[in-house]
Amino acid sequence: MKQLLANPVLVKEIKLRFRSLKSFTGILFYLIAMCIFVFGFIMLTTSFTGTGYFRPEESFFMFAMLSYIQLGLILFITPGLTAGAISSEREKQTLNILLTTSQTSFQIIFGKLTSSIAFLLLLVVAGLPIYSLVFLFGGVSPGQLGIIFLFFFLTMLAIGGIGIMYSTIIRKTIVAMIATYGTMIFFTAVTGFIYLVITGMNSMAAGTLASSPIAHFFASINPVVLMLTLISPGSDSFITESTKVDLPIWIGYTIFYICITVFSIFIAVKKLRVNMKRTR
Repeated sequence: MKQLLANPVLVKEIKLRFRSLKSFTGILFYLIAMCIFVFGFIMLTTSFTGTGYFRPEESFFMFAMLSYIQLGLILFITPGLTAGAISSEREKQTLNILLTTSQTSFQIIFGKLTSSIAFLLLLVVAGLPIYSLVFLFGGVSPGQLGIIFLFFFLTMLAIGGIGIMYSTIIRKTIVAMIATYGTMIFFTAVTGFIYLVITGMNSMAAGTLASSPIAHFFASINPVVLMLTLISPGSDSFITESTKVDLPIWIGYTIFYICITVFSIFIAVKKLRVNMKRTR
């Protein structure tokens, strides 16, 4: 592990990313937007209710909105940070030089992926003080916040792995980015639509809720659905009852996305030098 964290690719990528004024300007504007949203929401809510104080249920609603904003940010930014990690090196004709170093393929892929995930983690952690405001008004427990941040980490790791894989096997950065965004849209929108269609068709055919492991699977791999179950635990029991599959959503999500991450990194490592041999 020490050798992986000290590899030159990771050190170079982190220095380039974290010394860039553009990166910290983006974080600054993101935090400003979050502050405007939070304080604006509190002021509007207290003025509309006329009570003069922020109630726990309103604090919980604000926490749910912040969580979905963070999830949308992760789903939108991660492909842009990782889909060009290898293909951009190929387009700049610097990948050949990188492959002649003593770094293994895994160290190169690990360094590229870790530097992108580190920036995203900084972005998420930077918003923690704003998140902490919900504890002043109640409605949310620290454990719930911790679970949601673990969910964020697993999601960005899986999408980052997919982006690195596409960046390795596809030559053009724009094509790799489109493929990564397309995969992300499938996991977030298409799977939810398939779940609703299958559940509705089974219910109409059987006249009541029918067992549907396929619908449960598509619900389990949808990050929006899992976010709903983490924020409102009662929705998890509704999904298991609607599909007649007694398996918590978070278990299926964790297993699936860990496998996706491992598979994506494995393919990226295997294809990195194979693609370069074809170009020689």
